[in-house]
Amino acid sequence: MLVAAAVCPCPPLLVPEVATGAAPELDAARVACADALGLLAAARPDRLYVVGPADEGAQGVFPAGSTGSFAGFGVDLSVRLGDPAGSGEPGRTDTGRPLPVSLAVGAWLLERADWADAPIEGLAVDGAATPDVCAGLGRGLADSAGRVALLVTGDGSACRTVKAPGYLDERAAAFDAEAARALGAADAAALLALDPELAYELKAAGRAPWQVLAGAAEGAGLDGRLLFEDAPYGVGYFVAAWS
Repeated sequence: MLVAAAVCPCPPLLVPEVATGAAPELDAARVACADALGLLAAARPDRLYVVGPADEGAQGVFPAGSTGSFAGFGVDLSVRLGDPAGSGEPGRTDTGRPLPVSLAVGAWLLERADWADAPIEGLAVDGAATPDVCAGLGRGLADSAGRVALLVTGDGSACRTVKAPGYLDERAAAFDAEAARALGAADAAALLALDPELAYELKAAGRAPWQVLAGAAEGAGLDGRLLFEDAPYGVGYFVAAWS
């Protein structure tokens, strides 16, 4: 059963070594992410899943001990997704597949928080997955242990300004406003109602992971709180905590 969730953005710029001189611009987001992870730890889960959008061809499960790197962003920095020795599943080791960026950022957040509260596993979700498929994945995660927590990484639209990665799209602000409202209210039905086609057009990579969260939260009766909302660089970033 899902007992808690943290929702965080996953731009590589969240990692100060990647952001370099621009690092202070996301300090408030980092603080909010740390607060959300603190609430996850307080829920005392049996298992933590890190869920994020997949890189091309890199969807699926990433067991504890899987590693990732920010070398592609010019930084000699590696991260590990939890400790395979603490996974509770003998024989589960690094698959040899590098973590997708979203899970690497999640692993960095957990390392920064000194997470040692529950075994970890990663799930990279195909951005083309339908809401029903995403919800089914979430229900499976929630049913996997008595007390499950999720760290869900993903960004909103990338079309909020003319300098955004996807240029300006007038629909982006309304999409992000509804996503932020749903995340802040732990409104699973509203998250499942987000339109996959519109999300694709707005380059909102968080849509599928958020819908996994919605499926996991069905019947859990969790309350939500929006800890951060902004659109630096024209991309919607949200931090929320469900418990």
